[in-house]
Amino acid sequence: MSTTTTDPIADMLTRIRNAILVRKSEVTLPHSNIKESVARLLKDSNFVDNVSVSADKVGKLLTVRINGEDSNARITEIVRLSKPGRRYYVNAKEIPTVMRGRGVIIISTSKGLMTGDQAKTEKVGGELICKVY
Repeated sequence: MSTTTTDPIADMLTRIRNAILVRKSEVTLPHSNIKESVARLLKDSNFVDNVSVSADKVGKLLTVRINGEDSNARITEIVRLSKPGRRYYVNAKEIPTVMRGRGVIIISTSKGLMTGDQAKTEKVGGELICKVY
């Protein structure tokens, strides 16, 4: 079975979603720079506990620690917004808020990946990657 997918970000989000459903505290997946950036934004927004990169025999692995052993996950829903077949672009004024500010939009801008609030303050738009709350 091949581990390559046509949408690696959606694969990452699905692995996190599935790990939460079966009450696993961490998930390991193949590394890429954009996946690491998304995971670091989730860590900065306090949705996951830790993000680490380790070298494997063939390539790097990205490990996302979702929660501690005796605590519940802080992610209620994690959804991919822009898909390979349907890209979703917005300008700075059209960036949506999630759950009245309790959630986070991750957006890919010309200045790199950032949250929706950061993009609004920088006044840049871009492609909506996912929403988390």
